[in-house]
Amino acid sequence: MADNRPGLDEEQRQQAKLLWDYHQMHHDLRPADAAIGLGSHDFGVPAYCAELYRAGLFPVLVFSGGPNPTAPERFPRGEAVHFREHATALGVPEAAILVEPNATNTGQNITLSRQVMAEAGIEPSTVMLIAMPYMERRSYATARKVWPEARIICASQPTDFDDYLKAMGDECRVAEMLVGDLQRVIEYPKLGFAIEQDVPGDVHDAYQALVRDGFTNRLLAI
Repeated sequence: MADNRPGLDEEQRQQAKLLWDYHQMHHDLRPADAAIGLGSHDFGVPAYCAELYRAGLFPVLVFSGGPNPTAPERFPRGEAVHFREHATALGVPEAAILVEPNATNTGQNITLSRQVMAEAGIEPSTVMLIAMPYMERRSYATARKVWPEARIICASQPTDFDDYLKAMGDECRVAEMLVGDLQRVIEYPKLGFAIEQDVPGDVHDAYQALVRDGFTNRLLAI
């Protein structure tokens, strides 16, 4: 299994970098009516939400997410609650934050956040999704499926791939997450969870090579 390896070799690193680049949408940031901070194990998400809020890119922010399956000990009260606390510590007013504490997947992150905003009288036409870097494309494809009326802007904390590997401290785990998210990008449209995304041949080849090398811990049995 990949977890038993000391790290990625150079070929695997280049393959993972292809997936990393593909997962990011490279959208130009522009003002939105509202933002959704998608729950995860990464506190870079609320930190970047706070940065973008302070830059005036949106007036209201929803943090969405229930219990975290990857690091439950870090989120005893759920992802959204802890993300809100992190963002308020970084200067976001509590009045600007809504909390959606029940979502357990990306589709629910978006649909339940939409409901929370509607209950607050907010009907945004442009929504910024703020996620981990490798979740941008899957978040976009999901949002376009479940909220087709909204214009979607994807954002994530700017970071170099090598810096992200160092920050995570586990290269194999990062590769597995990249592989797992690409599988979802490919398969979820068939299940009705997302719109289809074109996957370039070199990206698909890199994905298959990493699967053959055993980076499969995040794959779903589809």
